Amino acid sequence: MVFKADLHTHSTASDGQYAPAELAKLVKARGTEVWALTDHDNLDGVDEAAAAGEGLGLSVVRGVELSADDYLNLHILGYNFSSSVLGPWIDSLKGGRDDRKYRIRDFLRTKGLEIPLDEVDEEAAGGAVGRPHFAMVMLRHGMVSTRKEAFDRYLDTPDFQEMEKGSKPSAQECVERIKAAGGKVSLAHPYQIVLNGESLEELVKRLKGYGLDAVECYYPVHTPEQTAEYMAIAKKCSLCVTGGSDFHGEKNKPNNPLAAWEVELNWLL
Repeated sequence: MVFKADLHTHSTASDGQYAPAELAKLVKARGTEVWALTDHDNLDGVDEAAAAGEGLGLSVVRGVELSADDYLNLHILGYNFSSSVLGPWIDSLKGGRDDRKYRIRDFLRTKGLEIPLDEVDEEAAGGAVGRPHFAMVMLRHGMVSTRKEAFDRYLDTPDFQEMEKGSKPSAQECVERIKAAGGKVSLAHPYQIVLNGESLEELVKRLKGYGLDAVECYYPVHTPEQTAEYMAIAKKCSLCVTGGSDFHGEKNKPNNPLAAWEVELNWLL
């Protein structure tokens, strides 16, 4: 069956603007029928999201977004897994994310920027610290003129990727861990992946070999041409199609409003 879905959103449990229950109300108001909360390397918000969403009549999919080490911005979305099976491993990744803020601070120091970590923690409001929190602090101190500049100049560069290398699990481990927990797997925002010597189709085929189920073809900033390309790759590889907004809130990611993509979800639900 076809449902109006948003299968990629973030809450204050990672780097989103809204608490899971607040986000559920916004998702419902958007007209979405099936919703997944997919915080970064974090399951802290899924129970609150499920309770709030179901109370509003939403079909809630428990989710997570995992960062893989293979390439910059290679992210794996997991759905409908057993939290008790996947949770201990996710907790170990969350610990790594806590350590990551010190690596990011030290990296920015090499660029001549001194970032107050107390302000970064405050920006995270108790959630897992991520690059968007650093970007907001940098913006507040006038180190950059826009949030996008913080990423373009510092937080999403080859130098940053090199600093991050070896600190994340491989894409294979991400996919296989989710599948072992009974879940489904989609490749997030293909346009963002900084490939190095491997085509997107080759990457998708490789991930399918590990158990990949779908590709996130519908995404707010994908061009029509990109969407068509990703749909063609999914069809060629006999994979399903997902759609997500990657919503972090108007303050944190203004170009990614909540979505209600029409997608076939029998494979997921």
